[in-house]
Amino acid sequence: MQRILIYGVTGSGKSTLAARVGARLGLPYHPIDDLTWRPGWVPVPEAEQRDIIRDLLAADEWVIDAAYGMWHDLALERADLIVGLDLPRWRSWSRLLRRTVTNIVRHTSICNGNYETWRGAFLDRESMLVFHVKSFGRKRRRMRLWHASPDFPETVLLRSPREVETWLATMPSSR
Repeated sequence: MQRILIYGVTGSGKSTLAARVGARLGLPYHPIDDLTWRPGWVPVPEAEQRDIIRDLLAADEWVIDAAYGMWHDLALERADLIVGLDLPRWRSWSRLLRRTVTNIVRHTSICNGNYETWRGAFLDRESMLVFHVKSFGRKRRRMRLWHASPDFPETVLLRSPREVETWLATMPSSR
């Protein structure tokens, strides 16, 4: 396992787990949101994202915490392992809500110097909270398909924080 994709719905804990996996295995972790958003919440154009991600995935070792639909094919071509965080909706939703409120209250910089706002989180149709609701079923179906089909890299589905911790404990320590 040298190229690992951590996948799940918004708020499932992808970034946290990816950082922990990278540290445990001694692999470089790349937070994808930092590569796909510019300051002012300006998205990196799709073609440019594909180029950035293609270059990153060309390396022999990496851990990433997402696979956006516009380029997940690139990740699937190179991944040795997919870890799907298939948590219940209530758990990922509550984590996302808690994270969002905390980021707003603490004025925490995320994604290249961007900040979440009350208006953006609760009144914007493009908010992460709305995105979670819209994308939950699609992302869950996708990771379950990857798990069920031999046409995709090995896929581990983790359905609870306990399963995450148990799985992580079975991994070797940094090489």
